[in-house]
Amino acid sequence: MNENISNWLNKKKLNTHVEIEQIKFSELDKWVFNKTTGNLEHFSKKFFSVIGLDIKTNWGKVHNWQQPIIEQSEIGILGIITKKFNQKAHYLMQAKIEPGNINYVQISPTLQATKSNYLQVHKGKKPKYLDYFFNDSKELIIDQLQSEQGARFYKKRNRNIIIEIKDDIKIGDDFKWMTLDQIIELMNINNCVNMDTRTVISSLLLFGSISKKNNSRPSNSFNQIVQWMTNLKTKYELNVKKVNLNEIGQWIKTNEKIYHKKHKYFEIIPVKVTIEGRELKSWTQPMIKSKQEGICAFILKRINGIIHVLVQGKIECGNFDIIEMAPTVQCLTDNYLGEASHRLPYLKYVLEAKNSEILYDVFQSEEGGRFYKEQNRNLLILADDNFDNNSPENYIWMTLSQIQNFLMFNNFFNIQARSLISALVTKENEFN
Repeated sequence: MNENISNWLNKKKLNTHVEIEQIKFSELDKWVFNKTTGNLEHFSKKFFSVIGLDIKTNWGKVHNWQQPIIEQSEIGILGIITKKFNQKAHYLMQAKIEPGNINYVQISPTLQATKSNYLQVHKGKKPKYLDYFFNDSKELIIDQLQSEQGARFYKKRNRNIIIEIKDDIKIGDDFKWMTLDQIIELMNINNCVNMDTRTVISSLLLFGSISKKNNSRPSNSFNQIVQWMTNLKTKYELNVKKVNLNEIGQWIKTNEKIYHKKHKYFEIIPVKVTIEGRELKSWTQPMIKSKQEGICAFILKRINGIIHVLVQGKIECGNFDIIEMAPTVQCLTDNYLGEASHRLPYLKYVLEAKNSEILYDVFQSEEGGRFYKEQNRNLLILADDNFDNNSPENYIWMTLSQIQNFLMFNNFFNIQARSLISALVTKENEFN
């Protein structure tokens, strides 16, 4: 890693006071359980709420369940400012502290804010550089609506945006210009580049050179991939009904947490946060705490001499449109250990991959504003010629160029897939 960036990050970690304390729900400030519904809400009716869902589907082995989920109808902004220095694009990145971050300080976009944040509902300071993204004269590089975690958010989307500026800009101590190569290098460090940066950076593949040549023989055409998705969305149903939080079964509420009776999946916990340098220095909020680490992995293979990625079509209860494209494997590992690993396609293969097959193996954090110290093991695995090209109906082989094409559209790839797609950039030279 660039020594200047390394020193800057270490200084930020050492010099910023962070205190995260798990408290009781009764100690939350301005957050209350609705007396009628039991939903956990902010008194302003802004930010987000924790509600209940009742899910019915003909997908998988479990066809009906209930769970808590975050409802946040506001569309937030994940924005990066770029500028060319000596004809090379640089990106203005922030060393940002979120309450749920592992390592606390992670590399985040220039602007990372919910609508309630930038409208200053919390009475805090306006986020830095906000006005650049609302300036009509801005030059757009990327501007998309992309989904958040479908198992934790109900139909949540953020605006992923990159703008280019020409003028000089004053940068604060928490910000630094970085090249894409430098960001990519940081992505090889556990829990260093946050989820929001990774999802925005994934869109930059649209303008890269990755897999531009020798792409005349993909395993599936663009139209075949569209038909595959359409068939899955037609065959499988996802009926989701919002219900009161106090009506969902299997989940228990105490003054300390909301948890599943089998102590699986995740918990809702209340925390008090104190962070120097934020728009608001101290506040309380609910957070989601996972019961185990997850694993997200893409399996890659050369087919017809071209790198292909095995993409999964996956239903999650909060999906905007039933099914999104996901990593080959995306799961909570504790649910599939031992003999149970055979139940999930390709999990056993991923867990037993040889070191020579593993191209990328890094722990990456989930979004630290809502999730408490949650991380997933992110893997890219290059299979050999003996790996079977045939796959279950909800899997399909796609070239890197085809992935680029689908990234142009909203809500095709889920956020876990986009995080891994950003890692594909780190291996560009190995694929050419």
